[in-house]
Amino acid sequence: MTRRVALIGSPLKRQHSAVMHNAAFTAHGIDATYELRPIDPDGVAAFFAEAREPDWLGFGVTAPYKQVAMVHLDEIEPGASAIGAVNNGARRDDGSLVGFNTDASGFMSAVESMGTPVAGRRAVVVGAGGAARAVVWALLDAGAESVFVANRTPERARVLADSLARYGNVTPGSLDGPALGAALGSAAIAVNATTVGMTTDTFAFDVAGLPEGALVFDLVYVPPITPLVQAATARGLDVCNGMEMLVRQGEIAFERWTGIASTAAVMRNALEAWLADPETKH
Repeated sequence: MTRRVALIGSPLKRQHSAVMHNAAFTAHGIDATYELRPIDPDGVAAFFAEAREPDWLGFGVTAPYKQVAMVHLDEIEPGASAIGAVNNGARRDDGSLVGFNTDASGFMSAVESMGTPVAGRRAVVVGAGGAARAVVWALLDAGAESVFVANRTPERARVLADSLARYGNVTPGSLDGPALGAALGSAAIAVNATTVGMTTDTFAFDVAGLPEGALVFDLVYVPPITPLVQAATARGLDVCNGMEMLVRQGEIAFERWTGIASTAAVMRNALEAWLADPETKH
């Protein structure tokens, strides 16, 4: 029996997750497929009913269903509950479904791969959407001294900060004014959790004020070299883009589905080969 995993979302334009997971299934001789399943909102309940069938290993969830999915699951793990979103889940042998969040753990795994300590240090996160929530929670859970959250709409930053305040020191702010600059001036980690740089030639924040040795993490991975990544690299700062987070969170989900760990290299190599193919539409 061929086992199945599907990623649901709307729209689903990128093949990256399917490329890396199917490569890992092949590398480990597992008879399974990872597919993309674009669905409308009225199809969410039917999908999760289908995912309870014996041939399913689990599922992935992306926008706009990371919160909606939670009501269709039998269990939500504590980290996902704290973040308020699931992005992956697994089917148990009895057909029940458990949801978890690998965005947070994938982000932290990528940060750790850069050798950047988090505990006792300050961070800045620009953005207040689902990805930002996962990043802020991950930083607080790892012991960050403080996290400054800046957003174009300050009210959204305040809502995020209030919802995660129980986990640590979170301060909301805007993209304008001196507060963001001051926060960047003492930050060990600065994260772009917006789509700025994906379709524009603009920066989520100015790297000029960051201390030497700071890590700039751009969650955008298409294109792999954004204006922010270019600027941070030119300054000689440590830099990581969203591709490493994608791979690391995929590795964590794959282990939950199969019991097989340490697939990051297989996934990364598959993505690099696919992206290097001039016939590939990214």
